[in-house]
Amino acid sequence: QVQPVESGGGLVQAGGSLRLSCAASGRTFPVYRMGWFRQAPGKDREFVATISWSGGTIYYADSVKGRFTISRDNANNAVYLQMNSLKPEDTATYYCALAPPGRRGTRTDEYDYWGQGTQVTVST
Repeated sequence: QVQPVESGGGLVQAGGSLRLSCAASGRTFPVYRMGWFRQAPGKDREFVATISWSGGTIYYADSVKGRFTISRDNANNAVYLQMNSLKPEDTATYYCALAPPGRRGTRTDEYDYWGQGTQVTVST
C-alpha cells in the first residue's frame, strides 16, 4: 500500500510563496506519475500540476502556469510544488496523488493513491 503524505501548507499573504512537499511511504511503484490537485470549499477537486517519473512530461492547469512549479526527487520518493505570486483564489486544500505510468495525469480518476491534504490559505 502506498501512502502519500503532504506538508508545507499554511497561511500566506497575497503575492507570497509556499512550497508544498509530498513523500510517498510504503511500497512504491518503480515508476509512477505524481500530481497535485486542490479543492476549495463547495467546489470539485481540480487539477493543478503533474510530473512523470523522469520529469520529462509536466502539465499545469492554466490558472497556475507561470506561478507554480512542480518537481520531484526520485531518490526520496518525493514531489514538490513551489507556489509563487499566490492569490486568494489559490486558497484550498492541496492533495498529492500517485498514478501508474502511461496516464496523462490531469484527471482525478487517473490516480490510485491520495494523501490527506494540506491547507493553503492566501489572505488579501
